[in-house]
Amino acid sequence: MQKLGVALIGAGFMGRRHLLGYAALKRAGYDRISVEAVLDLNAEVATARAEEAEELLGHRPRIYTDLDELLADENVAAVDIVTDPRTHHSIGVAAMDAGRHVLCEKPLALTVATGQRMLDAAERNGVVLATAENYRRGGSNRLAKAVIDSGVLGELFLFRELRVGGDDGVIISPWRHMKRSGTIGLDMPIHYADIVEYLLGPVETVFGRGFIAEPVRYPADGGEAIIPDGEDSLVVSMTTKDGIDVQLAYIPSGRAPGYGERVLHGRLGSLEIPNDRTDGDVVLHLPDGTRRGTEVAEFLGDRFALDPVTTAVMGPDGTGGKGAPWADVDAGHLAIEIADFADAVLDGRPAEVDGTGGLRALAIVLAGFESGILGRSVSVDDVLDGTLHAYQDEIDAQFAEGAQR
Repeated sequence: MQKLGVALIGAGFMGRRHLLGYAALKRAGYDRISVEAVLDLNAEVATARAEEAEELLGHRPRIYTDLDELLADENVAAVDIVTDPRTHHSIGVAAMDAGRHVLCEKPLALTVATGQRMLDAAERNGVVLATAENYRRGGSNRLAKAVIDSGVLGELFLFRELRVGGDDGVIISPWRHMKRSGTIGLDMPIHYADIVEYLLGPVETVFGRGFIAEPVRYPADGGEAIIPDGEDSLVVSMTTKDGIDVQLAYIPSGRAPGYGERVLHGRLGSLEIPNDRTDGDVVLHLPDGTRRGTEVAEFLGDRFALDPVTTAVMGPDGTGGKGAPWADVDAGHLAIEIADFADAVLDGRPAEVDGTGGLRALAIVLAGFESGILGRSVSVDDVLDGTLHAYQDEIDAQFAEGAQR
């Protein structure tokens, strides 16, 4: 069987999570991809990840600290980019110009202009560019999509995606609170923008704003506090091409446990979708009663089916099962997106979330930021084609300065 040789670029927090995704594929019997190399600027971090890969996968990847040296490795046909988002476009373009296929963590880039460079590189080199979007891979979202596609909800009116609650702690890492490195108010809402388009189709307009809810953030280790200069929150109203109204709020503040809601209302029924990477049930409300979890799948019958990789990794319902450890569920979601990427390359088909999909999710969130600056509704197309870019100018300027050095 043909295998895709891949290099993991970035061996830190997210790199380790991706490695666990490769391990989940191996346990599930998926054998179309091989981690051939690990690259990180920190040799110790790269070595630690290579040693873990040897333990989990049965072979030790080669270690690199230089991108050019990695791209000279003929056994590496693709790269999996899990670095700081500031470097996504530069690494991605270099890899694609060297003839490598690319799976890139979201956000695909920090601005539309740099994201478009990645799409252009993929096109001119004839390679696959995929964006790593994991939330849609869960069984609950797959089931919700099948419900929507079945038409049982009738005309669709309103979709609500609310993620609120939190404190003044640093979220994951300090750089995720700074505008020039990909603030958390961009990073997290991109997930939800992708979910909206996955379930409901293209978003056309966005009205709202991004803002900083917590003016000071404190690290968990008691270190020095940071002063964020990038948005940690986004509140927007959107309209899809099909005329569905969408309300999205992400506010990691409020000194309360996080609250999540994903609900869709139609003329003939409503749908409740549980939080991502949890064992909650999809709940379908119709005139003849309410159905939960497996009852929804049974109601749909052959209108709902999961692909073989998803069932092999996450079980028959795609959730990992009741009470499954969060880390295993997270690894399973990443495994499914990695397998989709490998299959796209080896079978000559598009990835489920390609570069265009990643760029659209980015543009939707940026449209919210641009709307806040302008005080009016913003067209996603106007962000995608570069008509609106005020929020992004500072970030693009930093990349231009870096290129001149």
